[in-house]
Amino acid sequence: MFQVRIHGRGGQGVVTGAEMLSIAAFLEGRFAQAFPSFGSERTGAPVVAFCRLDDKEIRLREPIMLPDALIIQDPTLLHQVDVLSGLKRPEGYILINTNKTFAELGLDDFVKNMHADRLISLSATEISLKHVGRAVPNVPLLGAFAAASGLISLASVAAAIKDKFSGKVAEGNIAAATEAYNIVKAKEASHA
Repeated sequence: MFQVRIHGRGGQGVVTGAEMLSIAAFLEGRFAQAFPSFGSERTGAPVVAFCRLDDKEIRLREPIMLPDALIIQDPTLLHQVDVLSGLKRPEGYILINTNKTFAELGLDDFVKNMHADRLISLSATEISLKHVGRAVPNVPLLGAFAAASGLISLASVAAAIKDKFSGKVAEGNIAAATEAYNIVKAKEASHA
């Protein structure tokens, strides 16, 4: 089983991102579940969503304490909430919505023994503003996750987006996911 924990703030599409990730996995023939965990339901409040992917039925229902991947939609949470807790290291994935490096974020010690190709910083908000016109980093981060992990395809991410949105909103989100996917693949190619 592969477990993903997504951290962000209300209004950033955290719960929708987890749902689309589970839909993408389901479209590829896997079992998947997505569910949120949040206290006060207001814009800007910290929100956590969880997604599990597996090749067999998933019976667990509790929050994910030992994630294989972390998707951090708001980097300000790094200093407010223990978003990194429980991450499986050194093989885990960290995707952060930022144009800063992990060193600039003060995460050098935490990531020192981790695989560099699993540490992704990406300006997902900028990509979202460019293609969707709103600061919702969830979809670009899903595209980046697809590229980095190889667990889901970009085509399945696009299909999940079409399942959730229509028209220009779907088109913009697919363009955002595709750009993020291509950025991560280009980074991988330059390190190879």
